Amino acid sequence: MIDAPLVDDSPIVGKKQPLPRAARKGLLALGLGNALEWYDWMVFGLLSAFIGPKFFPSEEPLSATLDALAVFAVGFAFRPLGGILLGTLADRLGRRRIMLLSILMMAGTTLVIALCPTYDEIGILAGVILIACRIVQGISTGVEAPLSTTHAVELVPEGREGLVAGVMGFYVNIGILLASLVSFLSSLMLGGAVMSDWGWRVPFIIGAVFGFVVVYLRRSLPETMKPEELAANTSTTQVWQGVRKHWLGVLAIIFVVGAAQAYNYAWNVGLPSAARGAFKEDPTAVFALTTVLGAILVVGSWIIGKLVDGRPMSRWFLITRALAIPSVFLMLFYREPGLGGFAVVLLGGSIVLVLNMTLYNVVSTSLMPKHCRGTGVSLGYGIGVALFGGTASYLLVWLQSINASWIFPVYVAVLSVLSIIFYILARRRSGLFVGK
Repeated sequence: MIDAPLVDDSPIVGKKQPLPRAARKGLLALGLGNALEWYDWMVFGLLSAFIGPKFFPSEEPLSATLDALAVFAVGFAFRPLGGILLGTLADRLGRRRIMLLSILMMAGTTLVIALCPTYDEIGILAGVILIACRIVQGISTGVEAPLSTTHAVELVPEGREGLVAGVMGFYVNIGILLASLVSFLSSLMLGGAVMSDWGWRVPFIIGAVFGFVVVYLRRSLPETMKPEELAANTSTTQVWQGVRKHWLGVLAIIFVVGAAQAYNYAWNVGLPSAARGAFKEDPTAVFALTTVLGAILVVGSWIIGKLVDGRPMSRWFLITRALAIPSVFLMLFYREPGLGGFAVVLLGGSIVLVLNMTLYNVVSTSLMPKHCRGTGVSLGYGIGVALFGGTASYLLVWLQSINASWIFPVYVAVLSVLSIIFYILARRRSGLFVGK
């Protein structure tokens, strides 16, 4: 059965429906999976200055860091493939199985990275193994974030989509915070020399253990695709007919996700990498500041979820995305070494960052009907992150290295404007399928 779109600006009235126990347990398992995804993903970016020389030896520390960030971007290139393959299976076979598979893939490859020999031990094969792990993680994360949000929205009663945005955003930011906190504590306790030698492995080992805990929790996830809905999607062709019909929604998702992720990776990975690599800031101090940023994101996402729960999310999205356009230019104030300037930029943009990162996944989910939602949202998410999110860290560090850092905020501002335009066009053409 194909669900009809909702009219956008209808007010939400009446008392909020309480969450069933199964929905609460499902949100926990789905949210922790998001936390794991972001923890593993961010740890790699945060530790790129340590990982680079171990797998891609170079006389220039900046070149080794850029090599590691290039591998960071390779994983993003495979996210659309994950969206296509696993998203289609989620629409045909159900959400639960794919949610379990994605976490198994992430936990397993994180463990491999933690234990992988370096270039000095096995030569070029070390880099090959690292790249292979990032490819598998890219396929996994190509479906994890969009499908877990889709699954969560389908678990809760109608009108509670704002709560989903807050809860999922909270767990995403828990993952980001844990990545910064574990990196900071590892650096503080082990010291820079040990971190460069073998200490960088510790955060990955912690991530692998975390992953297998989430696998256990996800075994009892409820399925949200009804038998008749699965019966209607008996072939891949039927699923993709729905995606083609709603192509404008997919295009809007690409830019809704891409602009948010470009902003996010610039703040959470690009700026810290530039601080440690190009500007030679103290790593422990940088990790401390990124941990503060993570704490702001955790608390902020929870507050925003409470504010938007039961209210028209479309309006909130348009306002917060418009705020991202001027705020991204804050990064131009960090153009020379100095922890003070780094702190002002990093924390100054945190409020707009948390607003955008809390809402974008549920907003994306609202643009696709249920029968092809797993495929359409995952495809748009994967392309958006691959084109604009995965390249953001590398692009920012590279532009700073050639004294052209002003180009990056212009780039993100343009992406933000396009996301607003395509969202409005898609909403006018098909309406919204989730929320108001």
